[in-house]
Amino acid sequence: MTVTESDAAAIPKQRGEPLLDHAVRYAEERHWDVFPGTWLEAGESGQLCSCGAADCAAPGAHPAVKDWAAQATGSAVQARRMWTKHPKASILLPTGRTFDAIDVPESAGFLALARMERMQLTLGPVTLTPDRRMLFFVLPGAGVKVPDLVRRLGWSPSAIDLLPRGEGEFVAAPPTRYGGRGAVQWARRPTPANRWLPDIEELISPLAYACGREASAARARRG
Repeated sequence: MTVTESDAAAIPKQRGEPLLDHAVRYAEERHWDVFPGTWLEAGESGQLCSCGAADCAAPGAHPAVKDWAAQATGSAVQARRMWTKHPKASILLPTGRTFDAIDVPESAGFLALARMERMQLTLGPVTLTPDRRMLFFVLPGAGVKVPDLVRRLGWSPSAIDLLPRGEGEFVAAPPTRYGGRGAVQWARRPTPANRWLPDIEELISPLAYACGREASAARARRG
């Protein structure tokens, strides 16, 4: 079945299960490092980030401490302990360890997914965020490779919206919620079949094509 933009509404909301259970599963079944981030608190004007900043750019979905990288753990026991202490904390995953993530606009991501299916490429997990981004999980080291790979395909890295997330960065995992915008969801769930992640070189062509097409369309709309 080919994925289209309209399929976004069909992706399960993944609600009802405690965040603790999700965090433990990521550590136990995928061997991903996890760490708890901020969370949402009810305020007079709506949901506010636990960090206390009224203008928080990612309410409920960013690190709660400066040394978050040292706090991240792949131990299910440690994950259970951390989320037992902070059950509402978002689930954040450091990139550059067991995986990197390629961050693209949602519309480009769905186009790339459809092309990847036609090409019968091996896919890793893919997330869909409330701010209309898609993140494709790939082997670590993608950040170093992406600029040169994009140039080889005839695109300028600065001209297309294709961002590698690697060492020193993080992504929010489902079902983490972003303020009042909704929850991060799986566009492609982690399964035994996608335990082995693809290298960015395997996916860069459809991703760059989709992002380049979107960039060209945006320029045309601007006139």
